[in-house]
Parts: sequence; structure tokens; C-alpha cells
Amino acid sequence: MSAPVGTRVMLGVRGMDTDGARANVTGALRALPGVVAVEPGGGQQLLVRYDPSELTVMDMIRAVRKLGFLAGMA
Repeated sequence: MSAPVGTRVMLGVRGMDTDGARANVTGALRALPGVVAVEPGGGQQLLVRYDPSELTVMDMIRAVRKLGFLAGMA
């Protein structure tokens, strides 16, 4: 199986410091159309691979903020 393709962005998510919080944020990002993969980036960061023709970084940030976390590009 080949590695996922797509544009990569590292998102920093403040407050994502428990396994439950990480699972909630990861699940919300994976549910977005155009997200190919979400991987741990270390600490409170996630590496997201996505198709920029389907969504923007701001769309991902908004999805995370709807969960009550602060997010931005790391």
C-alpha cells in the first residue's frame, strides 16, 4: 500500500493534552471531506494530509475550534 498523497500541514491545537481530546480532534478532522490522513505531530500538534481542492487549512481550523480548542498552523 502506498503512502497517502496530498498537501501536508502541521496544526497546533491548544488544550489537546489528553488521549480523549486527541481522539475527538482527530476524528473531527478525519470526518472532513478532503482529509486524507491525520497523524500525531508531537505534543499538541497533528500532521494533516489533505486535498486542497476540497478544503482549506481554515476549514480545518474552524472544525477544531467548534470543539472548543484553539488551533492554528504550527
